[in-house]
Amino acid sequence: MNPIIDELEKTYMEKEVPDVNPGDTVKVFVRIVEGNKERIQAFEGTIIKKHGEGINKTITVRKVFQGVGVERVFLIHSPRIDKITVLRRGDVRRSKLYYLRERSGKATRIKEKIEKR
Repeated sequence: MNPIIDELEKTYMEKEVPDVNPGDTVKVFVRIVEGNKERIQAFEGTIIKKHGEGINKTITVRKVFQGVGVERVFLIHSPRIDKITVLRRGDVRRSKLYYLRERSGKATRIKEKIEKR
């Protein structure tokens, strides 16, 4: 790509971004501004999609809340994202987990990846 654009993007890149992959269960802490107050809200769910590269990298996180599936797309390097913590590593064989949308209950379980010591 263009080296000038790459250099500009580096200044906006977040320094501490954990390595996240589809299938991982994550907790994303988002800064929310309400009037003149600011608070941090957590969104916990499973990553079903990773998209983009560099500054435009996004993840789609899905959770089921009161029987309704909720998906949010987060720009990883956004200043609105406070931090991302990985709760579980998922062991999946594909990069897009759209099949989870049709499933509910125990059918949505994902095997946990066993880390080597």
